Amino acid sequence: MDDKFIVSARKYRPQNFSTVVGQAHITTTLKNAIKNNQLAHAFLFCGPRGVGKTTCARILAKTINCENQTPDGEACNTCISCVSFDAGTSMNIHELDAASNNSVDDIRSLVEQVRFAPQAGKYKVYIVDEVHMLSSSAFNAFLKTLEEPPPYAIFILATTEKHKILPTILSRCQIFDFKRITNNDTTEHLQEICDKEKIQAEKAALHVIAQKSEGCMRDALSILDKIVSFSNGELTYSNTLEHLNILDEDYYFKMLDCMQQQLLSDAMLLYDEINRKGFEGDTLLEGYSEFIRNLLVSKDAKAAILLEVADDFKQKYLQAAQQIATGWLIAALNLLNEAEINYKQARNKRLHVELTIIKLCYLLQAVEMVNNDGAVSKKKVVETARPVAFKSIQPIRVKEIEPQVIAQPVVQKKPEAKLVIEEPEQRIEKKAVVETAPLHTEPKKSLGSLAAIRNKVTAQNKNGKEVKELTEAELKICWDKFIEKLNAKKNHSAVTNFKMAELKIIDNNSIEIITGNNIQQKFIEQERAELVDDLQQYFCNRQLTYSVTIIENEATGVIAEKPLSSREQYLKIVEEYPLVKELKDRLRLELDY
Repeated sequence: MDDKFIVSARKYRPQNFSTVVGQAHITTTLKNAIKNNQLAHAFLFCGPRGVGKTTCARILAKTINCENQTPDGEACNTCISCVSFDAGTSMNIHELDAASNNSVDDIRSLVEQVRFAPQAGKYKVYIVDEVHMLSSSAFNAFLKTLEEPPPYAIFILATTEKHKILPTILSRCQIFDFKRITNNDTTEHLQEICDKEKIQAEKAALHVIAQKSEGCMRDALSILDKIVSFSNGELTYSNTLEHLNILDEDYYFKMLDCMQQQLLSDAMLLYDEINRKGFEGDTLLEGYSEFIRNLLVSKDAKAAILLEVADDFKQKYLQAAQQIATGWLIAALNLLNEAEINYKQARNKRLHVELTIIKLCYLLQAVEMVNNDGAVSKKKVVETARPVAFKSIQPIRVKEIEPQVIAQPVVQKKPEAKLVIEEPEQRIEKKAVVETAPLHTEPKKSLGSLAAIRNKVTAQNKNGKEVKELTEAELKICWDKFIEKLNAKKNHSAVTNFKMAELKIIDNNSIEIITGNNIQQKFIEQERAELVDDLQQYFCNRQLTYSVTIIENEATGVIAEKPLSSREQYLKIVEEYPLVKELKDRLRLELDY
């Protein structure tokens, strides 16, 4: 083999504007500018990698120096200037890689060359690639020359990151934005190259390459060269998928059928097969998300143009989309999106993907999307499920009543016990009663009367002791003992509030604790369990309990005297002893109040 191998990206680099792929809006503008002799002195080509920025810059440099331009503004490729340009020996074009030559000295040497006029041809063209890599000082050194270059000098700056370029540079250039090359344009260009190279290529395989390149023609050509070498000149859909590590779309259609029929075991086995082929879980989640998105797009004829799949699969997508509810697709996309986000954090990644598959298999059973007058809403499918029915319990109402009015138990015909609270009379004093029940209660049994219950409880007192009579003196002794117990626990806040409370005996089984506010009542309620236990043990009465009554101080009209501030104390002293103020003024004293 005498000829050395040249990669397709270099071998088939466009030599004329007409052969540039996917940038018609730029090539047409440049050709018209050349025909009408309206060339700017500085151009800025912006866009992603591999879309033709440097190629268009070279074609522009060759065309404006061509001796026999065609009527539509193209280079002839036969004159001395074009031939020397193609051979790389032209002296009228200078390329500078700003990524490696980004210092002030490099730009100064470039500016020095600009002073010399071209020996042959009309223009000297300076192409600065990756111009965003220049330092700030290099940009500043370039500003004056870029704004007012000699009439024979043209600057073409190329960059992939326009936002990094100084505004002073942008304002001095004519800006052209290159766009990503569409999949169709890439596929057609790859087909032309395959025809020239006599490569047998399936259109579906070329479409997969175009999708993988993501609008970059250079990447697409590199992939093509690699797969041609791998497949020995025969480009098929299967070997392209294998080489690019892309999952076959047939697997997605099979997975979809399993989920629609709720065949969980088949779906899990299919995932196991995919996993054994070497595909990671995130590849499946990402690919299946795109597959569901394509199905959702295929639901509407207007949006079908957004379907970026090979022509061989379009009809299959359209048919499958009509058989699946829109609601299921939306819910599935939501599940897959969450699974993709959480995939990196999952420790057991296989189980994470399997859980997603399980959810998708039973998604139809979980929710149903219903269309109500154009509004999509969720509805539970399983209406037979009911919460556990608990017996309703009537709450005890809290009423504003007088302290002497308490809850009296009344025996009803039914075995359930109820509390009857009498309505209070209209009084000025506002009092709130919080009713409580005994802490220790025996299991409810059907007895003949309330007296029988009391007799039974009395018989069960500890050590067979008789019930001690409830008197104010005994109650005070028990209360003080409980305060001492709180003091031993160093619960000083509770001790203070317990000392402030007033005690009142209602009957042999009931005590009323009178507090002045809600805070005091809460401190007493916090010790309820221990207090009730102590009271019942001291009086040997398991029925003994208490209620807390709040009596606000508003009715009494007692207002605590507010302490005087330093300033108020001073003014009061001066009022009684005026000489104090005179003394302060004479001594020029400053009071700190």
